[in-house]
Amino acid sequence: MEIAEHIEILDREGRLLARAAEEAGTDAAVPTCPEWRVRDLVRHTGVVHRWAAAFVADAHPSFRSMQEEPALDGADLVAWFREGHAQLVAALTAAPSDLRCWTFLPAPSPLAFWARRQANETAVHRVDAESARGGTPTAVGTDFAVDGIDELLRGFHARTKSRLRTPEPRVLRIRATDAKESWTVHLSPEVPVTEHGDTVPADCEVAGQAAYLYLALWNRLPFPQITGDTALATLWRETAGVG
Repeated sequence: MEIAEHIEILDREGRLLARAAEEAGTDAAVPTCPEWRVRDLVRHTGVVHRWAAAFVADAHPSFRSMQEEPALDGADLVAWFREGHAQLVAALTAAPSDLRCWTFLPAPSPLAFWARRQANETAVHRVDAESARGGTPTAVGTDFAVDGIDELLRGFHARTKSRLRTPEPRVLRIRATDAKESWTVHLSPEVPVTEHGDTVPADCEVAGQAAYLYLALWNRLPFPQITGDTALATLWRETAGVG
C-alpha cells in the first residue's frame, strides 16, 4: 500500500475510535481487552500517537520513551485524543519523502514505516473501542488487512522479542481466502521466519477472510478455520501478543 493510503486510513480510524469512545463512555469495559476500560484504551492510543508524531515531526534519530498517560477522563480525554491524532496525521502528511528518523521494523522508508504502523495501531484499537460501544463494527478493508497481516508476521514476529517459538521445527500457514494470499511461518527455538506463499507443507493452517483473519491474529477474534495440529493455533493465542 502507498503511504498516502495508510495516512488516509489512520485519519479515518482515529476519528472512528474517538466517536466510539464517546458513544461507549470512558468507563465502559473493553471486551476485546478485558483488562481495560475505554479510558485506558484512549489514554494508551493517544500517548502512542504523540510519541509517533514526535519522531516524524522532529526527525528524531534514536529511541525515546513515551510520555506518561494523562489523568484526563470523559469528554476532556476524548478531546485530548482527537488533538494528538490530528497532530500525527498532520506530521505524516507534511513529512518529506526522504525523512530520516528512528523506526523499529523494516520498511521502505521511515515515513512508510510510521504511516503503516500507526494506521494498524489505530485500526486495532478502533475495533477495541467499537467492541466497548457494541453494535456492528466498522469493516476493515481487504487490502489493508492483508498488508497488516504482513506487518505482523514479517515485521513484529521477525524480531527477537517474538515469543512464538517451538522446541522442534514446525510450520504454520496463514491463508487469506478472499485475497489469494498466504504466508508460511517457520517455527523453531529461534526467531520465526515467514515467507510469502505455500512454500512447504504446513503442520497447521489458519484460514479465513482477510479482515477477519487480521483481527484474529491480533487476538481480537477467534480463529475462523483451523486444520492440522491445533496446538500451533493455541501457541499463537498464548505467546503471539505484541508488547
